[in-house]
Amino acid sequence: MRHYVFTAVLTAAATFAFTWVVWRVGMRYKIYPAIRERDVHTTPKPRIGGVGMFLGVLAGFALSSQVPYFDIIWSNPAASWSIIAASLLIVIVGVADDLWDLDWMIKLGAQFLAAGIVVGFGGIQIFAIPFGGQIIVSSWASFALSVLAIVVVMNAVNFTDGLDGLVAGVALIANVVFFVYTYLVARDQGFSSYSTLSSFLAVVLIGVCIGFLPLNWNPSKLFMGDSGALLIGLLMGASAIAVTGSLAPSLFGDNDVFGRSQLLGAFIPILLPVVVVLLPLLDFAMAIVRRMARGRSPFSPDRKHLHHRMLDMGHSDRDAVLIFYAWTAVVSLSVLLMYIGTTVDWPGGYWPGVGYLVLGAAACVAVTLLPSRTAPSAPIEQRTP
Repeated sequence: MRHYVFTAVLTAAATFAFTWVVWRVGMRYKIYPAIRERDVHTTPKPRIGGVGMFLGVLAGFALSSQVPYFDIIWSNPAASWSIIAASLLIVIVGVADDLWDLDWMIKLGAQFLAAGIVVGFGGIQIFAIPFGGQIIVSSWASFALSVLAIVVVMNAVNFTDGLDGLVAGVALIANVVFFVYTYLVARDQGFSSYSTLSSFLAVVLIGVCIGFLPLNWNPSKLFMGDSGALLIGLLMGASAIAVTGSLAPSLFGDNDVFGRSQLLGAFIPILLPVVVVLLPLLDFAMAIVRRMARGRSPFSPDRKHLHHRMLDMGHSDRDAVLIFYAWTAVVSLSVLLMYIGTTVDWPGGYWPGVGYLVLGAAACVAVTLLPSRTAPSAPIEQRTP
């Protein structure tokens, strides 16, 4: 565990240093675009924070290559190098989009290419599905499903980026929960080492988010931009696929390892990687439906995201972000508790997790809806020029 803590601390320190330099360079040379109609901020700020975040990721990988504890990660260097290469590609495209507003087809093509590098060259793929430990027969089906999953997560995270500290904080909470989950999976499956690629990526993301938040917390000095949001989505998608691809068929309900609920036990190992990005996925799905229903491109920007709606309800920017944090913590922790309850001899099995979900969701609903009755605010259109 101490190796992971050290990795998170070093990555956080490196990310903070790099993003501070990026911010200073961005302000000095005015590397920031004009404020868009859908933006919430009113003063120009650099959107190239993803560059500093990527350099922080590189620092984490560089450390892992020198620490014997992480030798197992580099036993198959293709996976690590593919992730680094895909990250570099997506950051370059993200910066270009933030500065010059690329056509959405170019961005989407780059996302599929980056995901293809991770899946095709890195061998990080989804193989097992939770029905009696069946294996996807077609290698093309596995490849296509894995690429699509990474692209969806990248866009879901990117669509959520709209308020100071929102994506970084949500990703921080999600990856803390996900790290605990991957650590427990390694224990439950009897891995020879707790050093796994999925756990390492989660820890690197924890460090990157911690290092980036000081400059991105409201009122922010720097935005992560598409480069940072897509980078987080890429790494989270790769991490989730890495852990689901390593699950043994026994974890999908072939034996009594999950105790009281074979069905729930069969789905939790692949459910939690989805749950940690549930809010971004929900926002992404709603945006796609909303835009296509109006005959627009699913990637055309608008001001109807969940965070925009919360501002319109009367929440301040910071309160809206904290509510997103609360929802992320409640949903992800509840599923983690369900997983723990089905793998150890807890009284009630997975029901403590269900109870936490019900109570936590009720509290979040109350806090979310409160301003709509007590503090109506001006429409979002009046918040920005």
